[in-house]
Amino acid sequence: MDRILIAASSDKHVSALINQLKEIFPGVRFSSVATGREARRSVSEQDYDMLFVNCPLPDENGTDLAEFVYSSSDAMCVLLVKGDIYDIVADKVEDYGAMVISKPLNRDIFYRAVRFTAAARKRMLGIRSENIKLQKKLEEIRSVNRAKLALMQYLGFTEQQAHRYIEKEAMDMRCTKLEVARKVIKMYEV
Repeated sequence: MDRILIAASSDKHVSALINQLKEIFPGVRFSSVATGREARRSVSEQDYDMLFVNCPLPDENGTDLAEFVYSSSDAMCVLLVKGDIYDIVADKVEDYGAMVISKPLNRDIFYRAVRFTAAARKRMLGIRSENIKLQKKLEEIRSVNRAKLALMQYLGFTEQQAHRYIEKEAMDMRCTKLEVARKVIKMYEV
């Protein structure tokens, strides 16, 4: 955890949140903004690990901000709302993965919820990283298959011969099968 953004309309609320969060995440850098518009700008310009929104903000209630954060960054969003609207807000933002905590804040519940949110973010980033690896592997498989098909079509290779050709070229040229496949595709599929 490196950077946390706090969106709150008063400096008193910002200070209180920073004091509580410093106990959980010592060494984290904090930034603060007073409006939803400023929060959007900050999230667009910098990478944050978490965004805490003390709802409501002067220009919005926070649910649209949670949606924006979900769609435009890897930050986790935590909305702090009055207890009487907790269920309504939670229903609106649960699809965005936002955590909702009711005010007034109970120290133990706040601590556990923030820790859970941090753990969920780590898991999400791990899954995203694995997804990227799998997409690259899938791209390689598709490209190699296209190259094999081109070799079979234009040079009369069998599938085994085409596969062996791509593997041998990759070893001989000290490059990946994907690079060989791209060269073959470029050569035969104009």
